[in-house]
Amino acid sequence: MHTPTNRHAHRGFTLIELLVVISIIALLIGILLPAIGQALLSAKNLRSQANLRQLNTAAANYASDNADLIFSYTWRGGEVYTLPSGQRRTPRDDQEAASDQNQEILMRVTGRVNGITKIRNYRDRLPHRRYSHLVLLDFLTDIQPEPIAASPLDRNQTEWQENPLEYGPGSGIPYADGAAEQGYDDDPNWTQLAVQQRWPFASSYQMVPAAWNTDGAPGQLTYAPVEDTPHLFEAVGSGNPNQETPLGGRKLLHVAHPAGKVMMFEEFDRFTNRAGLYFAYPEARCNLAFFDGSVRNEQTSDANAGWNPGNPTVDWQQRYVPIDTFPLPKSGLGETATYCQRYRWTRYGLRGIDYGGQDIGRSRFGLSQTPNCN
Repeated sequence: MHTPTNRHAHRGFTLIELLVVISIIALLIGILLPAIGQALLSAKNLRSQANLRQLNTAAANYASDNADLIFSYTWRGGEVYTLPSGQRRTPRDDQEAASDQNQEILMRVTGRVNGITKIRNYRDRLPHRRYSHLVLLDFLTDIQPEPIAASPLDRNQTEWQENPLEYGPGSGIPYADGAAEQGYDDDPNWTQLAVQQRWPFASSYQMVPAAWNTDGAPGQLTYAPVEDTPHLFEAVGSGNPNQETPLGGRKLLHVAHPAGKVMMFEEFDRFTNRAGLYFAYPEARCNLAFFDGSVRNEQTSDANAGWNPGNPTVDWQQRYVPIDTFPLPKSGLGETATYCQRYRWTRYGLRGIDYGGQDIGRSRFGLSQTPNCN
């Protein structure tokens, strides 16, 4: 007897059904991917904040072991020092001494003492601006580059850290391929080998100048920003730099408002703007480490205006000029708008306040408590 079969029992998907399933899967992926991407971004941002907390804790331990000092270079002009290579140095002033100490730290922890990869000396710039953290990390560990110095959101710095011996042409290190196109910072010293080989040891987090600088009292020798670039400082005020130097020697007890005064800051907001938003833009929300040990994500426009110690009667505004390979300005290369430097140049330095209080001293200079500042 013939047994009828169910002709629908083994029927496969029709083309239309298959397309519907694929469309549903694609729709779900489209919905989930942004959420997954945002979750990964948030995780990296939390890791960046964790880095700053570790640095904050290390800073407190450093101060505890070093007579309340804020970490900074400690070598002094006029003293005699010996490098791991056996070379003896007698720096003329504290700037040269700090540069020699910077070289000594990097030579010692990397073993790059001789040969073509030797860490070279560079005395023409303040190592405090981008390399104050090396003193703290040398106190904390004997590993350089140290991963906590790089934000996970900072692809440039993390890649340089992974390849510290690659700083020649094609490496991606700033100015490794020569002068950058017009619109980038054009200081000729960027192309020097001693500058290029230090980028893997730089940090995504900058120390505020007040941590190693004076508070800029009238007539006091201090370091102030240079008008045409945000990356260089200059000595201003009275005094002989060879005899009276403002470099280092600041203490935590000098900080008047620890909970409202920024100590270290992430130079770019890469969380709310993946391309990287310069910290001085009013809408930027960078991760900030405060002198009381806290780490907060604060909007720049909520901070007090800040000043130029060399011109204290105005709120200091400056345009962002990128270093080669750094994030571009909002409107592209050649941007002319200026923005208040806020917590980077706090009015009255360590005696001033960035968040949670009025900008002290404004009335002394006849300034409004509501600054006209981008």
